[in-house]
Amino acid sequence: LFGFILGSYFCYDNPAALQTQVIQDMSLNTASFMQLYAWYSWPNVVLCFLGGFLLDRVFGIRLGTIIFASFVLIGQIIFAAGALANHFWLMNLGRFVFGIGGESLAVAQNTYAVNWFKGKELNLVFGLQLSMARVGSTVNMNVIGWVYSRIEAMLGSVGHTTLGITLMIGETASTCLFSLTCALILGFLDRRAEKILHKEQGKTGEVIKLTDVKDFPFSLWLIFIICVAYYVAIFPFIGLGQVFFIEKFAFTTVQARAINSIVYIISAPASPLLGFVVDRMGRNILWVMLAVASTLLSHMMLAFTFWNPWIAMCLLGLSYSLLACALWPMVAFVVPEHQLGTAYGFMQSIQNLGLALMSMAAGSILDLKGYLFLEVFFIACLCLLSQRAKIRIKDDHFYKTLFLCEKKKLRET
Repeated sequence: LFGFILGSYFCYDNPAALQTQVIQDMSLNTASFMQLYAWYSWPNVVLCFLGGFLLDRVFGIRLGTIIFASFVLIGQIIFAAGALANHFWLMNLGRFVFGIGGESLAVAQNTYAVNWFKGKELNLVFGLQLSMARVGSTVNMNVIGWVYSRIEAMLGSVGHTTLGITLMIGETASTCLFSLTCALILGFLDRRAEKILHKEQGKTGEVIKLTDVKDFPFSLWLIFIICVAYYVAIFPFIGLGQVFFIEKFAFTTVQARAINSIVYIISAPASPLLGFVVDRMGRNILWVMLAVASTLLSHMMLAFTFWNPWIAMCLLGLSYSLLACALWPMVAFVVPEHQLGTAYGFMQSIQNLGLALMSMAAGSILDLKGYLFLEVFFIACLCLLSQRAKIRIKDDHFYKTLFLCEKKKLRET
């Protein structure tokens, strides 16, 4: 269950792990480099609505998982082949195909988990899924650079060939192929369990109705805005962070990779723990405000001081984990249950659209103005987000509505 998603999370951030090498070997500027993240997000602007439908009505969970794992593998092969052939457009195509499989594979994993586990076991499994995802990202950020250096030593030179072999061997053969194998094994085990236990094949349970969008309350649209504005200050920064730590803090490449991955390292154990705290104490909107404020503080420390960046990055990791635990459950507090599938699909769609656009914007800002202006851009996003959220908290109707909905949901559980 944990294995078939590993390749997707392992490979998602390999542009960040090889930022310097990709830019140098492919002769790119930063704006072009960030297109690798944008092309991953573009298909998921639409697939967030269709992934659950395809798993439920078209492929079935077993075949769907294998198909989406195959998309991840094929996308990574195309990505690596683009580097080998020195064709950047082919690398972008590979990221697009990779994105088609990546997000839908996460939906399939959740469906398997719901079908196989119940109650408290399910909470533990979801926590372990998130932890495994972050482990995959962390290992990639810290290992793939070492693989590149070993292949460079074998070939005796750097260049697009070294990059392509690294991506083909270090990423495709080791993780994506492993994920596809796990998907095949899991499909066999699920089919066997279905026959023995007389269970039905799992379904996502998602009900997507675009007509529900017109009934979304303003508080839900605010949650969408918070989601986009916050994540664009996290993921594009991680994508560009390695060179930032090398240039500003004179870190070695190994040190830069390590600190750039600390957000994922911290979120692996912190997410389930903070989720438990938020569940027990409630007041999600206040936790969101705390996460935004501490993230703002982290970016200000990185931009305007030369303090040890480990402090700011550790705080950023805790803030990221806290916001994820507090923000996503808020959707269930403000919309009825029959609209949850549409609401979450729309939220993921807007998130991917925002990440695609802001990834390219961040790359252009870095090319034109440098890292200081890029940090100011992230700080401006967080300031606007903080101000908007504060205005809505002062709105008694909004706050009381959210609080009463939260209390009602807690009583129902």
